[in-house]
Amino acid sequence: MGEQSGADKIEWRVADGLVPYDEAVIEMERRVAAIREGSAPELVWLLEHPPLYTAGTSARPEDLLEPQRLPVYRSGRGGQYTYHGPGQRVAYVMLDLGRHGRDVRCHVWRLEEWMIRTLTRFDVRGERRDGRVGIWVAGHDGPGDQREDKIAAIGVRVRHWISYHGVALNIDPELDHFRGIVPCGVPLEISGHGVTSLARLGIAASMAEVDLALRATFDEVFGEAAACAPHMDRGHPGRPPPFPPPQAGKGQGGGIAGGTAAVQR
Repeated sequence: MGEQSGADKIEWRVADGLVPYDEAVIEMERRVAAIREGSAPELVWLLEHPPLYTAGTSARPEDLLEPQRLPVYRSGRGGQYTYHGPGQRVAYVMLDLGRHGRDVRCHVWRLEEWMIRTLTRFDVRGERRDGRVGIWVAGHDGPGDQREDKIAAIGVRVRHWISYHGVALNIDPELDHFRGIVPCGVPLEISGHGVTSLARLGIAASMAEVDLALRATFDEVFGEAAACAPHMDRGHPGRPPPFPPPQAGKGQGGGIAGGTAAVQR
């Protein structure tokens, strides 16, 4: 099912059922090529995957703690290992960054801001953290609680200035599966940080309700020319440090001028 709305008629698609990961990657690659050719509009694709792990371009073998637990897929996105499965809303965002500022830092910042504003719709305060990828929830067990748990992951790939992959927001997934990996390179037992979901926070949100919040907040972030602040927030607590500038002429995993970039927060 697909429809167009907002932000210059970006197409939105919501998948029925669980989408196999390899099929999703093939579909994204096709759509990226079509967007570049001008034969298809930009796309936000909302879906769920069956239980699996993905390994980003920086994944370390030792961070796959239980190799036999779930299928593992190599991914072209930036970052390390993460888990996908039912109860997690994955949003693959395929945008022509040539129309959105040609700034990878800004694109990642907007994805983060999108997650933060979506969580706000459910009275959850999501925050960035320097040196840690994703969006985090702090002190949800009371004023004295110093624990910070990750609720959303972000991993991006850019080819010829077309973005793909995107974000994963934990609504009510099987959080125990995160024990099979070191999520995004952050050892949970050592760091004292964990992984959480809306359900664990006591919020009984349906997938449809989350989708409505995603739709409502997307245009707030991606439809505003000034809705990007990574360069201005270098010294601000919880803001991401700037990414290295893209390098021209790189290929797989390198810069984005004529090639591909892979980044994760």
